[in-house]
Amino acid sequence: MKKLKTLLIPLLLTGSLFAQTGVFYNVKDYGAKGDGQTVDTKAIDAAINAASEKGGGTVFFPAGNYQSFTIHLKSFITLHLDNGATLEAADVKKFGLGYNPAEPNPWDMYQDFGHSHWRNSLIYGENLQNIAITGLGTIFGNGLTREGFKTPGMANKAIALKLCRNVVIKDISILMGGHFCLLATGVDNMTIDNVKVDTNRDAFDVDCCRHVRISNCSVNSPFDDAICLKSSFALGFARATENVTITNCSVSGFDRKTLLDGTYKKDEANTVPDHGVVTGRIKFGTESNGGFKNITIMNCTFEFCRGLALETVDGGILEDVTIDNITMRDIQGAPFFLRIGARMRGPAGAPVGVLRRINISNVIIYSENPNYCSMIVGLPGHPVEDVKLSNIQIRIKGGAPKEQALAEVGEHEKSYPDPQEFGAMPAYGFFIRHAKNVEMNHVTMKLENDDFRPAFILDDVTGAGLNDVTVTKVGEVPSIILKNVEDIRIKDCRPVGDVQIAKEVDNRL
Repeated sequence: MKKLKTLLIPLLLTGSLFAQTGVFYNVKDYGAKGDGQTVDTKAIDAAINAASEKGGGTVFFPAGNYQSFTIHLKSFITLHLDNGATLEAADVKKFGLGYNPAEPNPWDMYQDFGHSHWRNSLIYGENLQNIAITGLGTIFGNGLTREGFKTPGMANKAIALKLCRNVVIKDISILMGGHFCLLATGVDNMTIDNVKVDTNRDAFDVDCCRHVRISNCSVNSPFDDAICLKSSFALGFARATENVTITNCSVSGFDRKTLLDGTYKKDEANTVPDHGVVTGRIKFGTESNGGFKNITIMNCTFEFCRGLALETVDGGILEDVTIDNITMRDIQGAPFFLRIGARMRGPAGAPVGVLRRINISNVIIYSENPNYCSMIVGLPGHPVEDVKLSNIQIRIKGGAPKEQALAEVGEHEKSYPDPQEFGAMPAYGFFIRHAKNVEMNHVTMKLENDDFRPAFILDDVTGAGLNDVTVTKVGEVPSIILKNVEDIRIKDCRPVGDVQIAKEVDNRL
């Protein structure tokens, strides 16, 4: 007994000291009910203000349902949602109040409305440092709109951070997070770890951010992108998203709410709004004024979603990207989509962007939709450069009709940058156009069903090397179609054999 008292006294003293020094602030002590029927915004902000006045601390949400409108985060504050705690975006129709209005932004013509404003959110912070949102609780965006345009009194983001630094988001779950679960713009040194997301539009939009680590996250977003790097003009200047790692994450396009409940349904696959193809992928773009630099993606899985997209269409430079150890299953779009476009949504005078130095290795894919193939597509005079793909295995459903092999592929330089904008593709493996120095080593593509398209189409390509590439040949259909190519080297490829071409206007192998 004496020993127990000896142990308890320091613990009690520690708890007392913890409370007295103001590092732990229970929202219920500031009037929050957590009963799902009361709007607790004022109590939550009161707890945050009390902690801020003491120099910072942890604002604690014990188990309960906390209805809230816009919460105003401050520097040196951690919001901690305990297991069983749900912070729910309040329903305007039910409670008759509203969220902060979207602030003016003179640059909002250069990106979609959702990217241009931060205050119309459930949790909002600007010019903050050392902030965190943690715990095993849930943020539920029940009262958020999934639309990207302005709706009076409504919010469309679960978390919005602008020009912050030293940010941690860890262990929480986010359900139905609105247009964006997280919009982070101009945020430096951010960690997102072990977060589970099941949402109705974008999950993580990392825009104009530097030194970002996204790890151990499960993200389901059938109606839009899962993990999306952007570099918009929302800050009023072009700023690159750079020094980013995405590791040990899974992305998917299952029905909304079925990742968190563990059922992983596909009933909504034909009703998704984005051209009828589930999304749920990792993507760079489409906002791309400032470009992307020094990015690593490793040890990630894609399931029942679109593939990997790297895009620059607004003048930014996209360069120095390493992607390794990826598996993709039931891919509904192009497994790989590398694109230079000339949408040029930004201040006049910017040059067309650059996409170069991309290294993709150790990838296993099952591609389910015969309308698509992998695409590496630049523009005339603006080639995608220095792309290397190594150790790639692709199993392809195939079965496209013969007439699809005759499809003409437009440039679509001003179109929204996504594979479906190009229509059904005339190749089953790779369509490569306006490219320079593309290497493929140890690549295998196997068809499940006969497909009367070539495995490769190379058009306006200078410097391509195919080494140890194996494809399925169907009848007399050529495996490779070459148009306007220079310096093409093919070695140990089946069924083509060894070929070296200095210059060729039109050839079929």
